[in-house]
Amino acid sequence: MADNQFPVVPISIPDHGLHLQLVSNALNNTINGKLNSTGSVTLRASQTTTTLTDERIGGNSVILFMPTTANANSAKSGLYVSARQNKTATLTHASSGNADQTFGYVVVGWLYRYPKKIYILYGMKLSLL
Repeated sequence: MADNQFPVVPISIPDHGLHLQLVSNALNNTINGKLNSTGSVTLRASQTTTTLTDERIGGNSVILFMPTTANANSAKSGLYVSARQNKTATLTHASSGNADQTFGYVVVGWLYRYPKKIYILYGMKLSLL
């Protein structure tokens, strides 16, 4: 799942100055590589599939992997995404007894989020301001 979460900007808010500030901060974070599209996953030991659960995954998502352990580096050539659907992806890989085959990942293109959820996030954000 996700290792980081940067602030989400609501579609609109009554205070236009605050909205512009939030949009500017989000854009500057994006320019500096601070994205809400990364996470980590560890392959299941002695299995040939692992389910990656992440709310940002959709049927059209592209998922990129980076090994973060020596055993993950050994496993990377046999790792592929065999299925994608809303919020999950099936990773297929060789069976290995190693329990530390950990990868960082990036999800590009995600599940569409309905505006209702964005307003709920905005409501939570307001309580933090």
